[in-house]
Amino acid sequence: MTPATTRTAPPAAPRAAALRLLDRLASLSIGVAGIALLGLVVVQGWQVFARYVLNDSPSWTEPVTLLLLATAMSLGAAAAVHEDRHFRFHLLAQALPGPARRATERLTAVVTIAIGAVLATWGARLLLDGIDIRMAGAPLPQSIAFGPLSLGGALMVLFALPRLWRGAAATIDDGEA
Repeated sequence: MTPATTRTAPPAAPRAAALRLLDRLASLSIGVAGIALLGLVVVQGWQVFARYVLNDSPSWTEPVTLLLLATAMSLGAAAAVHEDRHFRFHLLAQALPGPARRATERLTAVVTIAIGAVLATWGARLLLDGIDIRMAGAPLPQSIAFGPLSLGGALMVLFALPRLWRGAAATIDDGEA
C-alpha cells in the first residue's frame, strides 16, 4: 500500500452517513423553500384581495413577503449547491483534460465556500445589528430577512465541502498531490 492510497477517503460507513444527512438537510431546505413560496402566494393574494375588494390594504404584507422571498431564495440556492445545479460553466470544464477538469471542480467548490461564508458571516452580522429595531408595518425585527440569507450561506458552505473533498481525493488517487 502506497502512502497516497492511505489518504484517499475516510471509512465508507461514516462518509455515507454524512452524505445521507446532507441529503436530508437539502430535502428539508427544499421543503422549507417550497412552503415559503406557498406562503408568498397566500400573503400576496391576501394583499390583492384586501386592497381591491376590502379597500383596506394591510401594512404587514410587504415585510412578510420580503422575508418569505429571502427564505425561498436562500434555501433554494443552498439546495442547488448540494444537488450541483448552481450556476457554472459546465461546457468549459467538460472540454478540459482530467487533471484540469478536477482543478476547475475544486476551484468551483472553493469559490462557492467563499461566497457562502461571506453570506453567512455578513448576513448574521446584519441580522444582529437590526434585531432590536422594529419593522414598520409588522411586529418583526427590521433585520429579520437577513436570517435566511445567513442560514443559506452556511448551508452553501456545508454542501460545498464534500465537493471540495471529492476533488482533493481524486487528485490524491491520480497521484497529482
